[in-house]
Amino acid sequence: MKKSKLFWLSFGLVLSIAMSCTSNIDKKGRFLLKGNNELKEGNLKGAITYYDEALAIDPQFKDAFFNRGMANYQQAKLIEAISDFSEAINIDNTYVPALTQRAIAHLDFGENYKALEDTKALLQINEEDGQAYFIRGLVQTEMKSYDEALNAFNKAIQFSPDNAELYINSATVHYYRNDLDAAVVDLEKAMELNPRESKLHNLWSLIHFENGDYQKALESVEEAINLDKDHSYYYNNRGLYKLYLDKPDDALEDINYSLKQNTKNYYAIRNKGIYYFKKGEMSLASKFLNEAYKADPEMPLLSEYLPQLDSEATQK
Repeated sequence: MKKSKLFWLSFGLVLSIAMSCTSNIDKKGRFLLKGNNELKEGNLKGAITYYDEALAIDPQFKDAFFNRGMANYQQAKLIEAISDFSEAINIDNTYVPALTQRAIAHLDFGENYKALEDTKALLQINEEDGQAYFIRGLVQTEMKSYDEALNAFNKAIQFSPDNAELYINSATVHYYRNDLDAAVVDLEKAMELNPRESKLHNLWSLIHFENGDYQKALESVEEAINLDKDHSYYYNNRGLYKLYLDKPDDALEDINYSLKQNTKNYYAIRNKGIYYFKKGEMSLASKFLNEAYKADPEMPLLSEYLPQLDSEATQK
């Protein structure tokens, strides 16, 4: 499950600054607006250039730091993004957009405890900040603190009961805990709220797979792909289901596609090991399955295949 979303700054304050002030304040406001326009157009480097100009005029311009951080974040420059968000927070330690985005960037960078600290700060500012609870749930899920994650998602649901994604994340935690009945309850609620959410159908596919219904799993993940073709792990899941439906060549195509998008997708590496296991190529199976094991010894299915490899090696 991964994981984060961009939370965009409202530019209302920025516009009022630019329209009501003159001289240097007017100039920095114009540079900020030009940067915002470039950001909207997807010209991230151009946006950063304008934000730099605004900051050269006013080094305490928190909105420019925040927006530059957003531009860096969209380029996956997480260190630079965190630095910019931190500068904005140093200027105003109650600046909610910067605290929120820094928490997300910390999460993406693997700095889970720092992300939790930011959610704590957000909740001190507003104890009813549902977005902060949502991020906290994501962090706790990443840390495999599943009870705490469920508590956080449940709090977020209290403040946004019509948000399908919250139920999907709660269902995901139940799935990780192997509580499939509870996962289904959350997914059914999410389905009522937004049946066109791709992550919902992907999670349905995982549950069908756990229940041994590989055809339904395939149909569900294909629905997820139809709704959103950009998630590489959907293709990896489809590859896994095809392996269990005795379609190894089609499966390998999906698994390789997923790996091409993310070479560190260890679930895809595991699935490639399963592919070679089913093809009887045990040396290659061992290579990929053990690589996945080193990354995550608790990864599902490894405990099923690795002992069989050991048994094969012993018999030889």
